[in-house]
Amino acid sequence: MTSAPARAATALPERSGRRRRVGGWIVIALVLVLVGSLGAVISGGIQWSERGAFDPESAGPGGTRAVARLLAENGIDVQIVRDRAAAEDALRAGSATLVLPDSPLLSDDAFTHLASAATDVVVAEPRARSIRVLFEGRLDGFGETTPVAPGCGLAEAERAGPVVIGATFASDTATGCYPVGDGFGLLAVSRGDGRAVAIDGTALFTNATLASDGNAALALNLLGARDRVVWFVPSLADSDGAAGTLGELTPGWVSPAIVLLLTAALAAIIWRGRRFGPLVRERLPVTVRGSETTRGRARLYARSRDVPHAADAIRQATVARLARLTGLAASSSAVSVSDAVAARLDRDPREVRALLVDDVPRTDRDLVALTHHLHDLEAALSAALRPGKDPR
Repeated sequence: MTSAPARAATALPERSGRRRRVGGWIVIALVLVLVGSLGAVISGGIQWSERGAFDPESAGPGGTRAVARLLAENGIDVQIVRDRAAAEDALRAGSATLVLPDSPLLSDDAFTHLASAATDVVVAEPRARSIRVLFEGRLDGFGETTPVAPGCGLAEAERAGPVVIGATFASDTATGCYPVGDGFGLLAVSRGDGRAVAIDGTALFTNATLASDGNAALALNLLGARDRVVWFVPSLADSDGAAGTLGELTPGWVSPAIVLLLTAALAAIIWRGRRFGPLVRERLPVTVRGSETTRGRARLYARSRDVPHAADAIRQATVARLARLTGLAASSSAVSVSDAVAARLDRDPREVRALLVDDVPRTDRDLVALTHHLHDLEAALSAALRPGKDPR
């Protein structure tokens, strides 16, 4: 039977190993909790559910917070609404300029109803539908990279001066400004006491481009014509069954969850992955001598009766030794070595080349004869170059 001290000594390493494993799992769990908490904080701070472009509360390059603050600093009441019902209520409250994106989330009826409910409408992200419905026109193309002068009688555009426009539009009934080819960068049409304006605000009024040319002046002139601005940002709830983007269809916790899963996978890879360190020299269970390997290969050649292969092996070793004797490089070809040996021994080069390269033995007797001739050739060269020394 095993004694109590021996059992205790055996149990100590097992407990120590179990503690290390449990400790490793605890560390991994703490890391995952920390990463999850960090993801939640980041999600709340920068809002993982990406806001759409041209959002008046976004400080990113594609957002329009700078325009909204510029309007507010000039005494304009900017109301940001993210619900169609709230936008309709805000428009009923009195005269206002409606910033209306031609979003695919809005059906034709919803878009037309909102546009007709506002006194002034600025379609800041125009598409083919809005140009067709409100301006009886069409999309024409895109502007150039150089500023374009207004070239029209619209006072707001004339005061702002040249700008680098984005999309261009064509219409036979609307007033066009910023001409490029057959199109215009701005369309304006009067309707009752107000008007409708179409301009590619994503190229002019974003945080990244507002400070360029006359963009800020044009934004202030168009959006600040009245004391109140209703800035409508459509949401998925306003879609009337229209399909939204993938980012709008997924909940806000999806992005932090993906980051958490990727972090957990990375931690598992680091934990379970191979650690590359310095190579460790391991002792082989047996030591195989070089002579035994040579004899083993010779037996294989003899058993397979591969006489040409065996002859090649013998010739290669002989050529290497002859190259050393003649002072040639180890990478020299057998032909070069044979020519050098023939020159040193004053023999016929064809004879030496046949011995080192050309002749192919077919039988064991031919192989033995070739071996003797090669030995004699090497001995003769060694005697000629180093008299009294063994060629081996």
